[in-house]
Amino acid sequence: MDLPRIALTMGDVAGIGPEIVARACDDPVVRALCRPLVVGDPQILQRALQLVGSTSKVRSIAAIAAAGDDATGISCWNPVSPKIAAEVASVAPGSLDPRAGRAAYEWLVAAAQAARGGSIDALVTAPLNKAALHLAGLNYPGHTEILAAQCGVSRYAMMLFVPPSGGVRSPQGLGVAHVTLHTSVADVPRLVTTEGVCEKISLVYDFLRRIGVLSPRIGVCALNPHAGEDGLFGDEERRIIRPAVERFIEQGWAVEGPVPADALLRRAIGGEFDGVVAMYHDQGHIPIKLVARDTAVNVTLGLPIVRTSPSHGTAFDIAWKGTASPQGMIEAIRMASILARE
Repeated sequence: MDLPRIALTMGDVAGIGPEIVARACDDPVVRALCRPLVVGDPQILQRALQLVGSTSKVRSIAAIAAAGDDATGISCWNPVSPKIAAEVASVAPGSLDPRAGRAAYEWLVAAAQAARGGSIDALVTAPLNKAALHLAGLNYPGHTEILAAQCGVSRYAMMLFVPPSGGVRSPQGLGVAHVTLHTSVADVPRLVTTEGVCEKISLVYDFLRRIGVLSPRIGVCALNPHAGEDGLFGDEERRIIRPAVERFIEQGWAVEGPVPADALLRRAIGGEFDGVVAMYHDQGHIPIKLVARDTAVNVTLGLPIVRTSPSHGTAFDIAWKGTASPQGMIEAIRMASILARE
């Protein structure tokens, strides 16, 4: 069977995206998993390869169909206007620059459309910077929302997935999805709804079934400390979250909650659950990144295409210093290659 063609978007070029893409493309593990295609600027990719000491050459292509599979070369597709290409080439490392935000967006959109059209099998995205997006006039909170808009879906979720042996004891890994995502903590209580909780439970369940978990065990986090302490610290658990959980219990699903997040995530990491639904970004991210910083993979649920990414950001503080680890990118490619074959 042919290896899947996986597009690697370069992300914000002021960050570590070009470096981790370059290192990943040169890694024999990646070459054994897929046929990588970089979506970004070939000059920047060549500079990144030189930075990491690679002798690989960049093959600039005008169309995905021209991508080669020569192990000594890396195909790079730059589907942006000459103006954007010229501007992004001069972005300074570690800088917040609208030109980098614009280019990262254009590469992502082109790759998503290529995936929708079937010319690539999966999409793995290097980090973009949300402030740079906004400076470029692109008012999206991040990758997840851009991809949802491009794919025309309203039912989606961001999930951090830790593969088996990646720091968790669940036999087939642990996935943590979020009811709310890129929003202020102050807005979370009004954004958590019964339907939203139901949607995320269903998306996590479908993903876990897809990767071979026959009877997914899903834990649902409380919003408030001590699950509201019988209404003393809030009533969202009784009023919003519990009714959602009960819907699935009535269907015979193994869903438990709402459980105080500190207790639930400890149990999940210990192997009692296959999936978790957290109420907000940091509730799910902090424990997972503590136990699986380099192995956790961001998977977008609900899309008609496969998209994964490393779980870290642009890391402007170490950008273009030759010290960025590609491990998160490699794990994201590994997961994308598995999902692309299903």
